[in-house]
Amino acid sequence: MSVWHCCHPSWELIVLNIDRIKNGIVIDHIKAGHGIRIFNWLGLDKASYTVAFVVNANSRIMGKKDIIKIDNAITINFNVLGLIDPNITINIIEDEIVAQKIKLQLPDTVENVLICKNPRCVTSTEKYVSHIFHLENPELQTYRCEYCDEIRSASDFRTG
Repeated sequence: MSVWHCCHPSWELIVLNIDRIKNGIVIDHIKAGHGIRIFNWLGLDKASYTVAFVVNANSRIMGKKDIIKIDNAITINFNVLGLIDPNITINIIEDEIVAQKIKLQLPDTVENVLICKNPRCVTSTEKYVSHIFHLENPELQTYRCEYCDEIRSASDFRTG
């Protein structure tokens, strides 16, 4: 069992007990304040299994970070997570042990995640056509529409 200590605004010490995950996923190194976006995108508020959502946890490297612990094996689109926050680490837990550690990055291609807003794009008139974007500039985190070359930012998905 992990024990988390934090201070309540009234300066009382609060101890949070978060049980170990038997089989599941830990989404770690989420930029502080961005974990709620992932929590909501995964629909974890409706989960029937145990989920721990830690906000503003202390981190030596990041200062503060968010963490999501899911005590269940679920399918996650890592491309979308990489688009939300390319610095995330995914820990796959099996029998209470980290079986696999996955370091995310910006995906090279995303499909039906970013939406092309160019009114002249084929995706605007043909609803069956998938919105496909290719990574244009990793430093600026921009993506180019496969059909019309419209440029979108990865943050366009992160902010809504």
